[in-house]
Amino acid sequence: MALIVAKFGGTSVASPERIKNVAKRLVRIKQQGDAVVAVVSAMGKTTDELMGLSRAVTSNPPARELDRLLSTGEHVSMTLLAMAIEALGYKAMSFSGRQAGILTDGTHNKAHIVKVDNERIQEALDRGFVPVVAGFQGIDANDDVTTLGRGGSDTTAVAIAWGIGADVCEIYSDVDGVYTADPRVAPRAKKLDEISYDDMLELSSAGAGVLQSRAVEFARKWNVVIHSRSAFSDAQGTFIKEESEMEEAVITGIAHDTSEVKVTIRGVPDCTGVAAKVFSTLAATMVNVDMIIQNVSKDGITDISFTCPEGDLGRAKETLDRILPSIQAPYYEVDTDIAKVSLVGTGMKSSPGVAAKAFSTLGENSINILAISTSPIRLSVVVDLAQVSHAVQCLHTAFGLDSDSVFEETQLSAEEIAAKMNKGR
Repeated sequence: MALIVAKFGGTSVASPERIKNVAKRLVRIKQQGDAVVAVVSAMGKTTDELMGLSRAVTSNPPARELDRLLSTGEHVSMTLLAMAIEALGYKAMSFSGRQAGILTDGTHNKAHIVKVDNERIQEALDRGFVPVVAGFQGIDANDDVTTLGRGGSDTTAVAIAWGIGADVCEIYSDVDGVYTADPRVAPRAKKLDEISYDDMLELSSAGAGVLQSRAVEFARKWNVVIHSRSAFSDAQGTFIKEESEMEEAVITGIAHDTSEVKVTIRGVPDCTGVAAKVFSTLAATMVNVDMIIQNVSKDGITDISFTCPEGDLGRAKETLDRILPSIQAPYYEVDTDIAKVSLVGTGMKSSPGVAAKAFSTLGENSINILAISTSPIRLSVVVDLAQVSHAVQCLHTAFGLDSDSVFEETQLSAEEIAAKMNKGR
């Protein structure tokens, strides 16, 4: 008998009919002789709708109250799913994050899990119930509700899988696994049968939305096997685990991210301590800086550019407005029409020439590079938003990732990509 944690995303439980289908899938797992714990996100766009309600009341909702509001979405889906399972003749019991033993730090809206106490879930399993857990939420030391950030239900599922010693953590969504690129952007992308934690973590961090990066990081730390698969078919998806059983390709996949902006501070005096002051102050205000570029100094003056999530832009601007006089920089500029494209692969460590091939490919396709960042298994470039689709496609082809078949969905334009990313913020 296997012990399975099955997480279902918002699209999987977006309607009563889909909730009933999820219940049937869970019952089938029980009928096969396996034990299962379900973890659910809020129905459809509920979280976005709750966020909209908060903004209708105030432009700056208190973090504690916002967490309490957003956590209610999962309460609806978990109880409805438990009811649907009971209607099929099987015992089910719903659990909030607090009841499931998800203990976090006190950082509202982006809390981190510090302890997992799954005694009540284990007790329900021992009694033959299907536990249904609200994802995305936990409880801090002050007994306040916290949320884990966008995509946090993935992290909840992985944490519970580790806590109860599950054989696998199945992440069900509207996609059927991990692809070498977003198939709606690169129609010849291939679905991967398996991928290592390191490659998946880099892809997730670089913008691949199939799994939350923190969930992959948790799984890697505690060696939890993840199976990313479709909620709408029984086909095998992609396994994320410690080491792939296949020979590693030089490039495993290509991710793109249109949710970042580029900020350039003009006329910065090129002297000791200026960069440290800028970035330590940004860090203190919780601005997540990604790439940093400093131009060559001329006449003792330079420009410093950095990228950050657009959601952090408000805090970044407030910070720069405050410190610009103290660093004697006249002004800064913001470019929102950019995208980051990243090549990921553990094979890069032993394969020289990846950067040269990528740069020459982009150059031959008249794609201008605005910034570059590297790690041992990732190469990221910033390009104009209008060129992101072309950049992904030509790099996907150049590194031999194209499949023989074409993905059936219509290819997305740069504008559609940006709109889709905006909806997910």
